[in-house]
Amino acid sequence: MKDLTLDNMTDAVINSIAGTQDQRLKDVLTIVIRKMHEAAIEAKITHAEWEGLMNFLMATGDISDAQRNEFILLSDLTGLTSLIDLLGSANAPEASERSVLGPFYVPNAPMLEPGGDLIKDNDGDRVIALGQVRSTTGEAIPGALLEFWQNAANGLYSNVDPSQDDNNLRCRMMSADDGSYSLSTIRPIAYEVPDDGPGGDYMRATGRHCWRPAHLHVRVHAEGYEDLVTEVFNTLDKYIEEDATFGVRSTLAIPFNRKPSPDEQARFSHVAAPFRMVDFDFVLQPLG
Repeated sequence: MKDLTLDNMTDAVINSIAGTQDQRLKDVLTIVIRKMHEAAIEAKITHAEWEGLMNFLMATGDISDAQRNEFILLSDLTGLTSLIDLLGSANAPEASERSVLGPFYVPNAPMLEPGGDLIKDNDGDRVIALGQVRSTTGEAIPGALLEFWQNAANGLYSNVDPSQDDNNLRCRMMSADDGSYSLSTIRPIAYEVPDDGPGGDYMRATGRHCWRPAHLHVRVHAEGYEDLVTEVFNTLDKYIEEDATFGVRSTLAIPFNRKPSPDEQARFSHVAAPFRMVDFDFVLQPLG
């Protein structure tokens, strides 16, 4: 490889991975390497700019830990996460659309019975989230594991706010025999993603804001079905048309303001009035 030039460098690098045993890995690396080299040539990247990028990535790693993944945040802010989600949704058009996992997911939240309470001593407008988990073929899916997480009235998630309990406004829940779920919580609010790291530097450099519209995060798993990671957005939020992470889909956005019926007021009489209803079903794609 002593005679490397602009004309043969990319092929030389791609040829160097010819021994990759995993064909999928080999195919993906080939595409990524070629596109990276093409971008560097097209933009005429200087050594100083390359060094700046390396330092940017190093800073991204330095600020990341078990509670905060800045790489996921950058993926969100550049639209890569949502692009991957859209690709996944295109493969299952009848299922609920996917949306970003985000940097605030924490596994193994406490289990909550259907109809359970997440409000506890949280301030905020009370809402009841309810719906059904079902298959794209219409059948209810009992025993599906739903995970919910959201921000508090101060806009922060529990894993970035020392004043909150680690599991505040987080839970796991099994869908009932009819596939239904319900829980009482507070209405999430719009918030800014962390801007004190490389993600914030990127947003300031590109003249963008860091606001996300109010939403509930949901992850659904059921045996025999593809996992679903998605969000449910409040259409009444002022940032609904300008999500910093490109996560909003029209099929995932509803107004968080439906008044409960008399039957619902009686059913959820343990929740202090007034409260509003958030109705959303999750539709899963069977495996295969």
